[in-house]
Amino acid sequence: MKLAIVTGSAHGLGYELSKQLIEQGWDVCGIDFDAKAQEDNSKELGGAYHAFTGDVTDENFCMQTLESIEKIGHVDMLINNAGQPVFKKPADYTASDVAKCLKGLEGMIIWSAQTLRLVNEQNVTLVNIMSTAATRGNAQESVYCATKWGERGYTESLKAAYKGSSVKVVGVYPGGIDTNFYEESRDYVSEEKQHSFMPAKDLAQVIIYNLTTEANLMVTNLLIERNYQ
Repeated sequence: MKLAIVTGSAHGLGYELSKQLIEQGWDVCGIDFDAKAQEDNSKELGGAYHAFTGDVTDENFCMQTLESIEKIGHVDMLINNAGQPVFKKPADYTASDVAKCLKGLEGMIIWSAQTLRLVNEQNVTLVNIMSTAATRGNAQESVYCATKWGERGYTESLKAAYKGSSVKVVGVYPGGIDTNFYEESRDYVSEEKQHSFMPAKDLAQVIIYNLTTEANLMVTNLLIERNYQ
């Protein structure tokens, strides 16, 4: 049995990643704070989906969850997907906006560190889902970009730390995704514009193909843009 942890698994890309991994024979431990969606996903995806409900930035929740996951099996892959956006003009950001944006980075570090300890820093693939916002600056995404650049720095540092070992680190940089990620930012991303973004199902398929290929190679950076035609 192959076992993956997916944070932010209840909706959007996290849900599609979980679903498609299960379709390929994996078991998935899905982490999310949305209890109702977790319950629904458990019913839909069956026994291969192990739902854990809590805040990814709560280290005690992470440690307790990993104790339960250890009883299921060896963790082969951690996909750090959880994150929340705030899109505003630079002068409009507040401290609470900063804290919200930083949750993705904080959760990424907590889950990576604790998972590495769990597996004794051996035989695991760490996958950090970020954004093209980690590769450039965007006018109404200053704080969001700052946190994504932080995630990129953390990812590259992990690669340096575990180069040549059985710990593999993959950075994924997708462009806009057609999910409810933007529902609190309609002045910035309209529903019409959102629907021009790439489908989460298709994006998950590309990511999983690169993560699970049996070819004797390793994709370490995956930049995925939507087709503008």
